[in-house]
Amino acid sequence: MIEVHIENHVSTITLNRPEAANAMSTELLNELNQVLDSVDANEESFCTVITGKGEKAFCAGADLKERKTMTDREVVQAVRYIGKTVNRVESMRMPVIAALNGVAFGGGLELALACDLRLAAEHVKLGLTETSLAIIPGAGGTQRLPRLIGSGKAKRLIYTAQSITAHEAEKLGILDEVVSSSELINESREIAERITANGPVALEQAKLAINRGAETDLVTGLEIEHLAYQKTIPTQDRKEGLQAFSEKRKPIYKGE
Repeated sequence: MIEVHIENHVSTITLNRPEAANAMSTELLNELNQVLDSVDANEESFCTVITGKGEKAFCAGADLKERKTMTDREVVQAVRYIGKTVNRVESMRMPVIAALNGVAFGGGLELALACDLRLAAEHVKLGLTETSLAIIPGAGGTQRLPRLIGSGKAKRLIYTAQSITAHEAEKLGILDEVVSSSELINESREIAERITANGPVALEQAKLAINRGAETDLVTGLEIEHLAYQKTIPTQDRKEGLQAFSEKRKPIYKGE
């Protein structure tokens, strides 16, 4: 149900449930959390790409067939579990790229919003469509989307349950890049490999500084940045970077 491939310090996680549009069943979430923990603990992994199998769907959100059999209490618990899984993606120590190979609705878009960068194939459609089912986004959508594109634009998308194209999403700032379907994985991996050419500790600290700083005022954010910067100073990678620069060669970073 979840495929994992690691090459050149890039971990690719593929949601492999195409018959159900990669919907988030309890079984898929259980497996995905195990994989996220494993990848995050792997010292050879410096960047992660998350995508879906096929071209139809990245993730259509919650498994509504499974949801129909649940009590109200079980539904609340299921939504909470999706939210915790999305949070787990956001808290990964390394940069995470969402490669949207197909539709991303509801929890599927919320999963992508928890990633650091988002690329999509040009045929993709996406949206937080929960209000059309008389519910609201419950896995971070009402919080992450306004922070990304502004409150007004996010309210319009959420209130109208509007589905938009990849190019519209790029204009709004939801997506960082739109490419052809045939180029999506290659482009995502190319960006990931450009990221992994840099110091792993520096990448982790940059992510921490950006994410934590966005939650607070500028003065506190600058202090967070300073503390994160200090973490990079005693590393062997910093010394390797200086040595490689003086020797006019490509540095070899090990995350140490």
